[in-house]
Amino acid sequence: MSNSKNNVWQQKGKIISNGLLTSNPTFRLVLGMCPTLAVTTSAFSGLGMGLAATVVLVCSNALVSLLRKVIPDKVRIPAFVLIIATFVSLLQMLLQKFIPTLYSMLGVYLPLIVVNCIILARAEAFASVNKVSDSILDGLGMGLGFTLALTLLGFIREFIGSGTIFMGSIGATEFGLTLGKLPEYSMSLFVLPAGGFLTLGLVMAAFNAIYSAAEKKKKEKMEAIAAQIEEAKKEAEDFAKLDAELAAANEAQVNTEENKAENEEVAK
Repeated sequence: MSNSKNNVWQQKGKIISNGLLTSNPTFRLVLGMCPTLAVTTSAFSGLGMGLAATVVLVCSNALVSLLRKVIPDKVRIPAFVLIIATFVSLLQMLLQKFIPTLYSMLGVYLPLIVVNCIILARAEAFASVNKVSDSILDGLGMGLGFTLALTLLGFIREFIGSGTIFMGSIGATEFGLTLGKLPEYSMSLFVLPAGGFLTLGLVMAAFNAIYSAAEKKKKEKMEAIAAQIEEAKKEAEDFAKLDAELAAANEAQVNTEENKAENEEVAK
């Protein structure tokens, strides 16, 4: 029973980690490049866009999964788009009301979440064929992976291009950090489109290099375990062969002694 529960939790965790690492939508699948390059001029805007996309992902995945047996196949894509657009519209109104600064920063890229290929792809590839709980976890994992990527890119571009860290505001509350005279030596190239491409390329290369190294290490570990299993199997076969030889030798010795005893009886 305990092993069964552990397996279930491992499967749930694997669904989330898939979006964070294995199939990170930005660094691995290279999806959603338009908002990735456009809104990551600061860590705050990157975090805001990532969380907005995560909310829409989780909600749309849940509803698509819930209605997967009701929506006809012929109109499933328009239906998915309608579901996504509904949640995006609700999110727009909430941000405009409560976080107008972030709403202004995201601009036109907020309504464009409707056609974000990450959200539509997860609705089509996962939510439409899986149960609600797994679909929610998939949306959460993909959304957090997207948020992580955008926040990291925004942090790097803001730090190098503006000399600040997490500058932003929520209502009348302003926050962020300016590092001494660093803004005077900042390279504004990094908050321009060219800087976005440069940062994305470098971070993607680093992420994939680390991921490849981890996968290689994991593969080597699995190969070592497989080699140990093969060696243990070979040793077991050798022991079995030795046991068979000893049994045959013992049987031959017994037969010899019996023959000898019979010969002695005949001689008497």
